[in-house]
Formats: sequence, C-alpha cells, structure tokens
Amino acid sequence: MDGAGHFRSHGSAFREAGGSDISYFSRPSFKVNTSPRGGPDTVIGPADDIAYDPDLSAKWDYEAEIALVMGRAGRSIPEEKAMDHVFGLLVANDVSQRDLQRAHGGQWLKGKSIDATMPLGPWLTTADEIDDLTGLRVRCEVNGRLLQDASSGQMAFSVPRIIAELSRGMTLRAGDVVLTGTPSGVGNARDPQIFLADGDVVVTRVSGLGELRNTVRRTRLT
Repeated sequence: MDGAGHFRSHGSAFREAGGSDISYFSRPSFKVNTSPRGGPDTVIGPADDIAYDPDLSAKWDYEAEIALVMGRAGRSIPEEKAMDHVFGLLVANDVSQRDLQRAHGGQWLKGKSIDATMPLGPWLTTADEIDDLTGLRVRCEVNGRLLQDASSGQMAFSVPRIIAELSRGMTLRAGDVVLTGTPSGVGNARDPQIFLADGDVVVTRVSGLGELRNTVRRTRLT
C-alpha cells in the first residue's frame, strides 16, 4: 500500500508537473490496496538490481520512502492506537513508471507494480527503537547526486493519521507493508526532468533505518 502526496512539497511539485489534482492536504490518499503495492514480485532486496525495460516505459522515476510493517491486524484503528499495530520500519524506493501511471485512465496500479522494481530493506527496525517519528531524514542519490533530502517532519500527515485513514472500514493484516509517501525532488517534477537509465546507481537512505544501494539493469520485461 502506498501513500500518495504525503509530503507537502512533493504534492505541490507533482501537481505542477501535470500530476493528479488530488487534494493532498485534506486527507491522505492511497494508490494500491494490496500488499506491498501490486504484489510480491515487485519487491527486491537492498542490493538487488532494479529491472529496467525501455520498451515498457520511457519514464522510470525514483521515490525514497519510509515503509511501515504492520504487526497486528486491525480495522478502523484510532490514531492514538495506531503505533500499537506497527511492528517496524524499513527503507523503500517506490520506483515508478510515470507514463504507465497515466496510460490507464490515471490510476496508479500499473505504474507501480512492475516486477523487480521496489527495493526494500536493509533490515527491519522495530517501532520501539524510533524515538521520534518526525525526525527521520529521507534521502535519495542517483549516481552520487543528491536528488531528495527531507525530514519526516515535513510529511503532510503523521504516521498514526495515515494508518487511521487507511484502516477506516478496511482491515490491515500483520505483515502488510505501507509506504508513507516521498519528498520533493522526484525526476518527473524537475525541470528538466530526470529519469533512471541502465547502469544508474540509486542510493536510498533513511536516518536510523539504513541504506539501499541498487543498480538499474536493463531487463526484458515484455
């Protein structure tokens, strides 16, 4: 499950780049109601290659994110009890195909479900080890260039609010992975735009949670 526009700066920049006109600041919005994202074949390890097929998409984008792993099932979880349901946190990169996102009526599933495109890891940090959920620094580098750098304190919605909204009328299960949104700096919203290509090295870091280091590799997916 993936939160859309949960950093204020990313929501504004994405709309300016021609993205959805969702109201990012009234309530959280969500892209996929399966776990994680479109299915298990999307997920790769912290040092695995990111699959890349230019015949499938011309716009492969990076999205550094904090991922939550649910530890207890629940439905309509109140904000004040939300963290009781979170087992731990991970680093994720929600690599997305921007043209596929828009090619199917504006829905997000296809552009965020391609096989072997979501690095996750490098280990699971239990929730009780995090002193301040608003003090996590989220960064993404491509070929050594820092392209995303923000604090979780800049999120438009707190982690408990995201869980409360997502679970309203919908059961979250232990083991479900919830991505919390990405900061500004994604390639699609830049001028000029920046997209991933074969051989690029993508490094995703979240303070206290570790680092992912993945190489983009041309892979036949079609």
